[in-house]
Amino acid sequence: MKGIEEKQIEAPYELPEGWKWCRLGDFINIFRGVSYKKNDAHNEKQENDCLIIRGGNIDEGCINLNSDNVFVNKSLVSENQIIKKNDVIIVTSTGSIKVIGRAGVSASDYEDVAFGAFLTLARPNEKANKSFVNQYFQSSLYRERIRQLASGVNINNIRIEYITESPFPLPPTLDEQQRIVNRIESMFVKLDEAKEKAQNVVDGFETRKAAILHKAFTGELTAKWRKENGVCDDSWEEKTVGDCCVEVKVGIVIKPTRYYTEAEKGIPAFRSANVRENHIDDFDWVYINDEGMKNEQRSIVHTNDVLVVRSGAPGTACVVTDQFDGYNAIDILIAVPTQDIINSYFLCYYTNSPMGKNIVAEKKRGLGLTHFNVKGYSATPIKVPTLPEQQEIVRILETVLEKESRAKEASQTVLDQIALLKKSILARAFRGEL
Repeated sequence: MKGIEEKQIEAPYELPEGWKWCRLGDFINIFRGVSYKKNDAHNEKQENDCLIIRGGNIDEGCINLNSDNVFVNKSLVSENQIIKKNDVIIVTSTGSIKVIGRAGVSASDYEDVAFGAFLTLARPNEKANKSFVNQYFQSSLYRERIRQLASGVNINNIRIEYITESPFPLPPTLDEQQRIVNRIESMFVKLDEAKEKAQNVVDGFETRKAAILHKAFTGELTAKWRKENGVCDDSWEEKTVGDCCVEVKVGIVIKPTRYYTEAEKGIPAFRSANVRENHIDDFDWVYINDEGMKNEQRSIVHTNDVLVVRSGAPGTACVVTDQFDGYNAIDILIAVPTQDIINSYFLCYYTNSPMGKNIVAEKKRGLGLTHFNVKGYSATPIKVPTLPEQQEIVRILETVLEKESRAKEASQTVLDQIALLKKSILARAFRGEL
């Protein structure tokens, strides 16, 4: 293009004939975000206010105006801070290396939206196609360079020159730039359609799971089974968890670290990190020495015990399987079900259901750390059907939830593949391969 000289910079790769390497700074104007006094900022919009977006508003490729909102009076905002269409808002200071350099593109002009501290605005000028410049900020060529250059002990920072000196591959004409943009957008439209469908499956997983669990513990899921097996609809009994268990106890609470030892010298012990919804995470164990196993026999767990998290994510439960029989437990609840009253997996599924979690939320205690105790869990109400119906409920839940989990995982794989495809398309675009 006329008027733009090729810069003597280290070329990341060879470009097609007619393309040339330039500085990104030739094609953008840069404006730094500003800080506002605490007394000038507020969370509810008032008359003549301007919305100030912050790092939490910046998503990959777009700006989210529906979160992390702060407002100040327009009189405090300069004209250059007002966001216009095709402006690129860059996160230039953050504690996350994954977020540093993230760039959101404005889809329209705004009269009352500006950007604040720790952000930088890059406004494409007329020397290149604005959409072509905007796509560059989503490319791995830009993102990988920025992440490598970002520095800081606790907070990663981007200097202005990291952006302006970025190597920018320039096609020979504006028409060629527009052709590439059209090609990118055409492929992205198809990918976004597939992404929306996959995202709906992922986003709807928790809703579908909650609906299935609600049906399970209100009797709706096995209504047909009861009819076929001659079981009355009013056969469910009102009990508490304590009524259904031999005992409910807690793992080692007082100075468990005094018993810690090396893996080859001890027995693994459950912690909250090992207890997940309806399954055990078999990693990052701590090990209890012989003295601890002797002194803390009461906290040794056995097959079919139900383990329940007390702190952090209280109420999350799993069942001890044969593989983990004889392990110890640290600061988690241990419920020992009475097997002729309640199925361990039925109790576990109930504890992890919305019903169970709501009850846990009401009974948890603590200030800085939410805490769930033996008394609270023992007093948790539960409607208990006959053992055969419990077994049927567990069977159905295992089948249906496994199917839903597979669908979610498959959709997440699709989302990951779409993200990789977009990166590949942009890489090809800025190599002149589209």
